Amino acid sequence: MWEIYDTLIDGIDENKIVDELICGRHYAYVRSGDWVGISGVRYGDTRPSIFSKNLIGAPLKEVATCIKSWNFLESSIGLAAINANYNNLDTARKNGVSFSDTKRVEDRIFDPFIMYQNMVKGKNVAVYGHFTKLESLIEPVCNLSIIEWEPEDDDFPVTASEYILPQCDYVFLSNSSVIDKTLPRFIEISKNAKQITIVGPGTPLAPCLFDFGIGDLSGFVVKDNEKASRIAARSENVRIYTAGQKVSFKKP
Repeated sequence: MWEIYDTLIDGIDENKIVDELICGRHYAYVRSGDWVGISGVRYGDTRPSIFSKNLIGAPLKEVATCIKSWNFLESSIGLAAINANYNNLDTARKNGVSFSDTKRVEDRIFDPFIMYQNMVKGKNVAVYGHFTKLESLIEPVCNLSIIEWEPEDDDFPVTASEYILPQCDYVFLSNSSVIDKTLPRFIEISKNAKQITIVGPGTPLAPCLFDFGIGDLSGFVVKDNEKASRIAARSENVRIYTAGQKVSFKKP
């Protein structure tokens, strides 16, 4: 079950160290030089942290191992560290991720639930995570099941995924599935799907994920490091997407 995580960690530059680390209410932020990665924050202090030491100055690869923590706050930091390696502008472009050179691009261009509206028509679709405007964007054109840890009206609980995902044509998984460790199992039971997509600003733009059955990495690249830092620290209360650009990195 740890193979995905070990592969992500193995690909991290061993010479990079953590220069800045923020874990705010909504986002974790890790910077190594000009490389920045962010992640949404999942709360859950039910297990002890892996590290108690100061992580500033620690190797980026070591901090990335926090992704294996069952303390979800710490795991969120680990995902941000992983994304500092894969989602920085230089590495992302080198790996084939397309994005503009402008500071920010309108979000709708690479919003997965807009991009896939035609493809999912008449199909069985599952989304792990209650994303904004799902009901208006894709529910009218497909048979939609929304799966959540804390279900809202008409959502399904996470335990229903064992019954729903094997029957789906398209599966969209929140990047929080990387943090809470549901990702490997969700991939396993979604093998009948035409495509599995990981969605959200904390999605690792790591080509190795294609080897595990992911077809599209619908993620985010930070273009304004200082603004992303302020947003994570809540000194600037705006959407994280104002600090960069949504991207879609599809399996070749």
